[in-house]
Amino acid sequence: MSCNIKETITVSSKGRSSGGSCIIGGGGGARISSFGIGSGRGFSGRSYCGGVNYGGGLSVGSLAGGSYGGGNCYGNGLGFGLGGGVVVGGLGGDCLLSSCDEKVTMQNLNDRLASYLDKVKCLEKENAELECRIREWYATQGLSCEPRDYSCYYKEIEDLQNQIVCATIDNNKIILDIDNSRMAADDFRVKYETELALRQSVEADINGLRQVLDQLTLCRSDLEAQLESLNHEEEMCCLRKQSTGDVSVEVNACPGPDLRQILEDLRCQYETLIARNRKEVEDWYECKVSDTLVLQTRLTHIAPGPGAFQKPDTETISSSSFPVKNNLESSLAETECQYNTLLGDLQNQITCVEQQLAEIRAEIECQNQEYKTLLDVKCRLEQEIQTYRCLLEGGQQDLM
Repeated sequence: MSCNIKETITVSSKGRSSGGSCIIGGGGGARISSFGIGSGRGFSGRSYCGGVNYGGGLSVGSLAGGSYGGGNCYGNGLGFGLGGGVVVGGLGGDCLLSSCDEKVTMQNLNDRLASYLDKVKCLEKENAELECRIREWYATQGLSCEPRDYSCYYKEIEDLQNQIVCATIDNNKIILDIDNSRMAADDFRVKYETELALRQSVEADINGLRQVLDQLTLCRSDLEAQLESLNHEEEMCCLRKQSTGDVSVEVNACPGPDLRQILEDLRCQYETLIARNRKEVEDWYECKVSDTLVLQTRLTHIAPGPGAFQKPDTETISSSSFPVKNNLESSLAETECQYNTLLGDLQNQITCVEQQLAEIRAEIECQNQEYKTLLDVKCRLEQEIQTYRCLLEGGQQDLM
């Protein structure tokens, strides 16, 4: 029995074929059974062709044999084939076997043949069921069993293959560009990291220089404060030296009158006036004395007679000069009183100026204390600001 099944299915554009055979034979008379599966696939379809042959033969003593075969064929569909054959033959006169061995061999062969026949029947039943199912499926689907001509699609397939090749080339180019871009990005990343490290080092140097600058600023402010304090002490020493002698007050506004010059001018004026008055008094006194002497000499030359004038004595002359002396003493007392009054006024002015100077010194001391307090507050605030700045810069570096 022989069965051939052929199927054509369109799947892809590759080809593959396979086949196989099995031959077992011996002796002069042998039967050959074969099993083969062949397949081929082209651009438009795939086909499987297979054949199944079942055969068997037995020869003992005289030539006798039996064969069983069957076959089915379908134009379209799924084909399944399985074949096997066993041939056991013996040489008629070449080898003599004992009757026991022949019986055992015959029994084994009969058993094996029976099993093979049972398997063949089962496979035929399964094949028939599969054929029925295939017919029903084709009947329900309404497919024709004739092979299709796909040659009209060859051009489209070639175009699609060319497009696939072009797309593959473009894809490779894009992959190459991506690799180049990745390498460039890596280079830029390395450069960025280098520049970032350089920037961080420069910022660290700048922060160090800022701290140095702040320290120098604090030192400068301290030196300026010391300079101002030294200038103030020097000015105070000069003022103390001047306060022991003459008083000199300098005002940044319009310059006031020079008390020393005024006192010198007043002293010169009063000394000139005193000298002039003294000279006038001395001249007047000498004139009066000379007149008195002339009068006395005249009286001495006059002869005394009865009823004549008597000689004036010194008491009379002295009594006549008392009013002049009293007038001079009173004028001197008035002049001294005027000078004392003027000196009292000047002393009062000097006292007021000294009080003002003391008040100015007290205000300067208070301002100096306030300045020192404000300077200490400023230094503490600058230190706190520097601390906050360092903390902020440290936080920014941690965030970066």
